[in-house]
Amino acid sequence: MANRMVVTGAAGFIGSHLSEALVARGHDVLGIDCFTDYYDVAQKRANLSALAGNSHFRLAEESLTRIDLKRVLADASVVFHLAAQPGVRKSWGTEFEQYIEHNVRATQILCEAMKGTGVRLVYSSSSSVYGQTAQLPMREDHPTRPLSPYGVTKLAGEALCLLYGANHGLPVACLRYFTVYGPRQRPDMAFHKFIRAMLEDQPIDVFGSGTQTRDFTFVSDAVEANLAAAAYQGGETVFNIGGGSRVTLNSVIDLIGRLTRRRPDARYRESQKGDVMHTLADIALAGRELGYAPRVVIEDGLAREVEWLDRNRPRVGT
Repeated sequence: MANRMVVTGAAGFIGSHLSEALVARGHDVLGIDCFTDYYDVAQKRANLSALAGNSHFRLAEESLTRIDLKRVLADASVVFHLAAQPGVRKSWGTEFEQYIEHNVRATQILCEAMKGTGVRLVYSSSSSVYGQTAQLPMREDHPTRPLSPYGVTKLAGEALCLLYGANHGLPVACLRYFTVYGPRQRPDMAFHKFIRAMLEDQPIDVFGSGTQTRDFTFVSDAVEANLAAAAYQGGETVFNIGGGSRVTLNSVIDLIGRLTRRRPDARYRESQKGDVMHTLADIALAGRELGYAPRVVIEDGLAREVEWLDRNRPRVGT
């Protein structure tokens, strides 16, 4: 990889870890983030604390729909596009406009600015594009039928990237993440909520029976997938990025209980619209083409998230 990198959504969960990894490898990084209030902005700023004052990292607090992308791309070699409005459950109703703005419109504007530049694009997608499927493991050529408005917008972003690749020669790779977790995880995500509740001796709200399963991916593995995709010169364009740790939510709750030395007090609620029952990634393509192989098992990854959240509770938003 060449030296100049752009990370959109740099203050987010995955974006901040990726920015740190790029700087550690000697790259100059321009991080772009508009600091939406989807969750506590103070946590997003804390995510970048390790990069504060680092001469190899610069932060632009601007929206992709308003920033001067010609200036941004002038000397860039790779754009890692992680900026998005997250969350399946909040994407219904009047909030959908935010998902269109940040997930679809911003992606189209970025692709339009990148066409003809030769700059490589690594797009962060989601397993949400698959929806509810009886075909497990999920493979990249399986039908995509999202169950949530969020999934629809992530699939639309993928389609835009691939269209610009096919019609304008934009070098692009789309990474479909499967439930990324670890230190700095968003406070609306299940692991963060479960761990925090147990550390504070509070009950846990579990939507559904707890028998639903997810393929959980530790954040450092997602970062490694991005780095591999940036260097990739092959023809494939969409890759599943899973963690090889498919377990039930009930098993996760029991494991967190052991790690926090608390007895879980789970309160089971009605399933939420848009939530799928099972996910499992077929990562053979990413393994073959990108050399991707997840390294962190769920027990170790959760222990790291528990340690981080226990240490940072006083300054992490709810």
